[in-house]
Amino acid sequence: MRTLLAATRGGFSFMARRTALLIDGGFLRVQVKKAGIQYDPDYIEKVALACRGADEEFLRIFYYDCRPFKGNLTLPVSGNKQPYSQPDDWLNVLSRKELFALRLGVLKFRGFKPNSIPISSRPLTDSDFKPIFEQKGVDMRIGLDIALFAETRAVERIILLTNDTDCIPAMKYGRRAGLQLVLMALPSHRFSAELLPHTDFHRPLSMWPA
Repeated sequence: MRTLLAATRGGFSFMARRTALLIDGGFLRVQVKKAGIQYDPDYIEKVALACRGADEEFLRIFYYDCRPFKGNLTLPVSGNKQPYSQPDDWLNVLSRKELFALRLGVLKFRGFKPNSIPISSRPLTDSDFKPIFEQKGVDMRIGLDIALFAETRAVERIILLTNDTDCIPAMKYGRRAGLQLVLMALPSHRFSAELLPHTDFHRPLSMWPA
């Protein structure tokens, strides 16, 4: 199951662990934007490569996200219909990068929320609200891929870049099947305490890649 790399450590050759990296795109996007960094395919690739340990060989990098919502929204104050769409070409660019595979859920519109609370006492307009969207099917796809690796043993180790506790049942299943699970911590972000008992290693990404 392991592949011999043409490398040495302390004069001895070592075996690289076949590894899959699973990236929760919604989680990564929020953290990258908080850091004031542009979120695009090239930067996603930089983060992915920074997650790889010296003893690991990537079989594949799985990126989980949703295409932007496209449709007509009924505005909350005026009741007018407004077309809503955002570009998604960047996902196609990401899918063509080496080792990357995309797993896409669906983005659902869940209504509007006020831009600020408390709500202004002046007459409200549509611009005082912003749409709410919810990802559906992303955590399920992460779980299915963990279960598939547990069954096929195509990899020995899975690196998870997520903070979604809905992944815990799949993480338990993978560990029971003999997979090693690594949980990545991003700069200035703490692990969810609920995830920690279900991983083998906790690895910090000490700084954002340049």
